Amino acid sequence: MNHYRLILASTSSYRAELLDKLGLDYETYSPNVDETPCENEDAKSLVMRLAQAKAKAGNNGPNALVIGSDQVCVIDGNIIGKPGDRETAIAQLQAQSNKTIHFYTGLALFNTETRQCQTRLDTFSVTFRALSEEQITRYVDIEQPYFCAGSFKSEGLGIALFSKLSGKDPNTLVGLPLIDLVDMLANEGVHPF
Repeated sequence: MNHYRLILASTSSYRAELLDKLGLDYETYSPNVDETPCENEDAKSLVMRLAQAKAKAGNNGPNALVIGSDQVCVIDGNIIGKPGDRETAIAQLQAQSNKTIHFYTGLALFNTETRQCQTRLDTFSVTFRALSEEQITRYVDIEQPYFCAGSFKSEGLGIALFSKLSGKDPNTLVGLPLIDLVDMLANEGVHPF
């Protein structure tokens, strides 16, 4: 058995639920990282930078493996964040109707003992159905996805918004690529079974 403490650098209940699937004991902390994009920073560079910053943000002591993750949604070449309110969520979903959008998720695993940081980038694409204004409004009022990139919860009713999903790991869409994470943990001698 390994000698590492596992730490999730996130306060997201969605990421915690995903990590719970692996059955490993872990702690969480709020990384308190400024997520403002740098000038001329593209989506992939942004999520990789933020995932590493989150993993390295805390004073987690020795013998810890710290997981950092960050995700953005890209619509028509523009980085879209969490909507924050009803009007923005409706506008985001209207912009996504009948289009394919891409999610980029950066993942970092920082070993506080060796100071090494493994990183991965995962991409997941979502094709939306042609949605009416009434469908969008009804969906937003039911699920209130104000703190979800892209304004939907794919693990809930949001699945009804899509005509196609494409990617290596469906967990990536929720914000934590578990297939990549299992590989990264294995590199550190940590296995879920």
